This record gives sequence, C-alpha cells and structure tokens, in this order.
Amino acid sequence: MLTDPLFYVLAVPAVTMMGLAKGGFAGVGAVAMPLLALAISPVQAAAILLPILIVQDVVGVWAFRKTWDRGVLALMLPSAAAGIFLGYLLAAQVSAVAVLATLGAISILFAAQRLWSQRGGRVAAPSNAPWPVGALLGVASGFTSQIAHAGQPPFQMWVLPKNLSPASLVGTTAIFFAVVNWVKVPAYVALGQFTRENLATSAVLAPVAIASTFAGVWLVRRVKAERFYTIIYVLMILVGAQLLWEAWGS
Repeated sequence: MLTDPLFYVLAVPAVTMMGLAKGGFAGVGAVAMPLLALAISPVQAAAILLPILIVQDVVGVWAFRKTWDRGVLALMLPSAAAGIFLGYLLAAQVSAVAVLATLGAISILFAAQRLWSQRGGRVAAPSNAPWPVGALLGVASGFTSQIAHAGQPPFQMWVLPKNLSPASLVGTTAIFFAVVNWVKVPAYVALGQFTRENLATSAVLAPVAIASTFAGVWLVRRVKAERFYTIIYVLMILVGAQLLWEAWGS
C-alpha cells in the first residue's frame, strides 16, 4: 500500500470527484487521474483507480438501472471494446513521459470543451449523423478510457445530441462505463498493473469511493451545480498545465 501523505491528500478529493461523477455529476471525475499524476506515475494512478471505478459503478448502475438507451449502448459498447484493445496494444510502446503529456493535454482539452459547452457552445455529432460516426467515437472513448480513464468527451459527442431525458442520459452513461471498466480489466492484468501495492491502495480508498457515489446520487437530484462544475474544470486546466510542464522537463 502507498504511504506517501501527499498521495492521499490528492487521492481523497480525486476519488470523491469520481464518486460524484458516478452519482450523476457527469464529467467532474475526469479530474481524478491528473490529480493523482501529480504524486505518482499516470500508469500507476490508472491501475489504482480502475478497481475503485468498478466499485463505484455498482452504485451508479443500481441507482439508474431502469433508465437507459438500448440503441446507444448497442452501437458504442462494441466499438469501445475495439478502442480498449488498441490502447492495450500501444501501451507497451509509449513512454511514461508521453503518457504524462497526453494526460495533461486531455485534461486541458476536456475542461476547455466543458467550459465552452456551459456557455452555449458545443462540439458534437449531428443528431442525424450516420452510425459509423458513433462507432468511431466509441473507439475513441474506449481508447482514451484505457490510457487515462478519460472516455467521457467522445461518448458525450455522440450521446448529447440524442436529447435523452436526464435520467436516461445518466443511466446510459453509468451502464456504458461500467461495462467499459470491466472490459479494461484483462488488459490491465496482462500489462501487470494490478500489483499488491496498487490493489491495497485501492482497497483503502474504496470506502471514500462508495460514500461519495451515494452522495452524488443524492445531490444530483437536489443541487444546481453550475458553479461547482466551473471550479472543477478550471482546476483541471491548471493541473493539466502542470502535467505538461512536468513532461516537458522530463
């Protein structure tokens, strides 16, 4: 188990943000990976977070199990699996510095896109886009999820124009990423990332993960979170810039 106090100073809020995201505050969990990468390698951070994500998925799927879109999942889950396999194939060929830089760039682009979307802008596939566009975005979602648990932006580019009800959107998102996270497990095992130290650290953080997911389910039905989102996305840009700086200096 990791014992560095700095790691836990960053890990507790990171896991809390993941829990709130699983509970319905879509997008805020993307700050978890870049936060942890400030204390440990992105590869180790991803390995620690995956079991936590799987635990949180149980709560999120159960809470929204009755509201999901069959068509979205039928198209995007198989293509996401292809993206995960592609990420696995490339993992052994990519240096730690490249992963750090990629994570920093993804963090900045994701947060900037979300802030722009809050102000009325949107980068999304048209609602009548042909299914190959959705399949391609599914591959992109699986790939970015495999390397950095950051599959939300491509997924949302396809799903948001569908104008699903809020409950259906949250439920579809919960089920999609629950399946994606289980599909990633064999790749992480094959890459030797589930070490005893990483799994023990995941177990220590699991209670925070479960409590924050229930809190997210409760809060998302009661709280208007626009200002909260803005703070999180600005934080993501700052953390992403720091990761890029570290990669540049490595």
